[in-house]
Amino acid sequence: MEKVKTESVNRRDTIISIVIIGFLFFMFGFISWINAILIPFFKIACELNNFESYLVTFAFYISYLVFSVPSSYLLKRIGFKKGIMVGFWVVAVGAFIFVPAALTRAYEVFLLGLFLIGAGLALLQTTANPYITILGPIERAAQRMSIMGICNKAAGIIAPLILAAIILRSTDSELFSQIPLMDEATRNAALNGLIRRVIAPYAVMGVILLIAGVLIRYSPLPEIDTEHETDEVAKANVDKTSIFQFPHLVLGAVAIFVHVGTQVISIDTIIGYADSMDLDLLEAKAFPSYTLTATICGYIIGIVTIPKFIDQTKVLKICTLLGLALSLLIIFSQGQVVFLGHKTDISIWFLVLLGLPNSLTWPGIWPLALKGLGRFTKLGASLLIMGLCGNAILPSVYGYFADKIGVHHAYWVLIPCYLYLIFYAFYGHRVSRWSFSKPH
Repeated sequence: MEKVKTESVNRRDTIISIVIIGFLFFMFGFISWINAILIPFFKIACELNNFESYLVTFAFYISYLVFSVPSSYLLKRIGFKKGIMVGFWVVAVGAFIFVPAALTRAYEVFLLGLFLIGAGLALLQTTANPYITILGPIERAAQRMSIMGICNKAAGIIAPLILAAIILRSTDSELFSQIPLMDEATRNAALNGLIRRVIAPYAVMGVILLIAGVLIRYSPLPEIDTEHETDEVAKANVDKTSIFQFPHLVLGAVAIFVHVGTQVISIDTIIGYADSMDLDLLEAKAFPSYTLTATICGYIIGIVTIPKFIDQTKVLKICTLLGLALSLLIIFSQGQVVFLGHKTDISIWFLVLLGLPNSLTWPGIWPLALKGLGRFTKLGASLLIMGLCGNAILPSVYGYFADKIGVHHAYWVLIPCYLYLIFYAFYGHRVSRWSFSKPH
C-alpha cells in the first residue's frame, strides 16, 4: 500500500484511524490488565511466594525489552497494517500455550505463553503509540493519547472482573483456606482443577485475536510515512546518525521505564496489599478496577483541558508531583476506614488514587520524547517501548522487598521512580545534547 504523510491524512481518515487504534488500545488493556487476577490466582494454584508470583509481569513485559527494536525494523519492512496483523497472531499463539500449561500445571510454560503475548504486544505497541502521536498536531498528542488511554483502561477495568467471574467460584474462599490442610494427592487434584479454569478463556481469546489480525489487515487504516522529514527537522537532524544522539529521547525511555513500573505496581500489587488487610480474593478483586477508574477520570480531565486550558508539559509536571505526594501518603498514612463497603487501611485508597496522576504521565512523555525525531521516529518509538520492561523489573523488585520487609513498606520503591519523573518533566525533556550545560 502507498504510504501517506501525516499532513495529507484528511479528517475522515483520521477519525477512522483513531477508532481502529482505539480498538488496539482496548485490546492492549484487556490482555495486559488480566495479569492483576493471574498473579494471585497463580500464587495459589501453583503454590508460589510473592517474588515467584510477580514473574507473571516479568515474563510478560521483559519481551518488550527483547522485541521492541526488532519490531521497528519489521515495521519498516512490512508496514504498519501487516505489522499489526502479525502482532495479533503472536499474541494468539501465546494465549494458546495456556492450554498445555494448564493441563500440566507447569508455571514455567505459563511464563512462556506470557512472554509470547508480551512479544506480540511489543510489536503492536511499537505501531500504535507513534501512530497516534503523529496522527495530527503534536500539541494535541496528549489529548489523543488520553482518548486511547480511556480505551485501554476501560478494558482494564472489565478484564479482571470478567476473568475473575470465569475462573473464580463463590465457594473458592473456603477452598483456598482448606488447600494447605489437604494431603498431597487431594491438594494436587484440587489445584489441577483450579488451574484448568484458565483454558477456556485463553483459548477463546486466541481465536478472537487470530480473526482480529485478519480484519485489521484488510481495514481502511492508512499507512503513515515516517521516513520523510520536514525541511526544519531535516536541517536539525542533518548530523544525526543514531537515536542515542537525542538525549531527550533516551531520558524519555528511562521515564517510560519508571512510569510503567509504578503504574503496574499500583494495579497488580493492590490485591496482595488488600489481602494483607484480611480481604479475601473474591472481595479484593475489585481494587484494580478502582485504580483504573481513577486513571480514566484523569484521562477525561486531559481530554477536556489539554491544550485548551493547560499545555501537556505543565500537566506532566503536576502529575509527577502528585504521584510523589500520593506515594508518601501510601507509606506514612494509617488508620481503618470503611469505603465502598470495604473495611481497609486508608493507605490502600491512596494507592488507588495513584491511577489519577499515572493517567497523563504516559501521554505527557511520548510527544516530548519523540519531538523532532523525523526519520528516527520508528526506531525512537521502539526505544520508548523498550522502556515498558519497567513493567517486568519494578514489580519484581517490589515482590522481592514484599517478601523481605512486607507488602506495605515495599512501596518505598515508588519514591525514586517519581523523583526521576519529576526530573524529566521539569528538566530532562529539554536536554538537547549530552553535556551539563543549560538545556535549550
